Amino acid sequence: MTPIILLPGKLTTNSQGVRGDSFSTGRRYSEAVARAGGVVVQAQPIEQTIKAANELVARFDGVIIQGGGDIDPNRYGQQPRSTSIYGISAEHDDLEIAVIRAAIEQDKPVLAICRGLQILNVALGGTLHQHLADVLADGESHWDKYHEIKLESTSRVAEAMKTISPKQSHSFHHQAIDKLAPGLVVTGRAPDQTIEAVEHNSKKWIVGVQWHPEDDADTEPDQQNLFNGFVNAIAR
Repeated sequence: MTPIILLPGKLTTNSQGVRGDSFSTGRRYSEAVARAGGVVVQAQPIEQTIKAANELVARFDGVIIQGGGDIDPNRYGQQPRSTSIYGISAEHDDLEIAVIRAAIEQDKPVLAICRGLQILNVALGGTLHQHLADVLADGESHWDKYHEIKLESTSRVAEAMKTISPKQSHSFHHQAIDKLAPGLVVTGRAPDQTIEAVEHNSKKWIVGVQWHPEDDADTEPDQQNLFNGFVNAIAR
């Protein structure tokens, strides 16, 4: 049977082909999952969907959390400390945190990407660097840049990607994990030691990556392999 994967959507304005505001998911996520043999279905960030998160996750084979704007620092016990914070949406935070917690409770496979990795960490009690420029010598080193990533050889992400040094890893973030949440282990880092991959230490297949594998998955086998590994984990 074809794996059906839940992807929480975003509130979107100025979309073409629809009347008024809309909900959206990134096209490249669905395309990468489709190449791996799965199908993505969007969950809209509205009150009823948030309330039904446990039941909703139970009806799907796995979950993807996509990239996007920043998480409200209040979600991890802080006040905003940087003027670079952008794109905060209570609806996005509510839905994605609820879906992640439901997926962990139900032990559903999860692939959490960029903001998704940060949501995974926050949902489990971790914190974030609100702006990497405050803690790195080169504050722009992760903003729309390709850089090396080193993965732990025994990690689920390395097993999926079939490498410990994936090619063409595109970073597009100004925040990153600070305090790691209980239950997560670090499985990949950038040369500057920024956390680039995590996984849950007791669940079957819950993986978060800080870069955007979907950006190059259509041309780069290493990146597509991550989606293949995710869908294979569902099949197992």
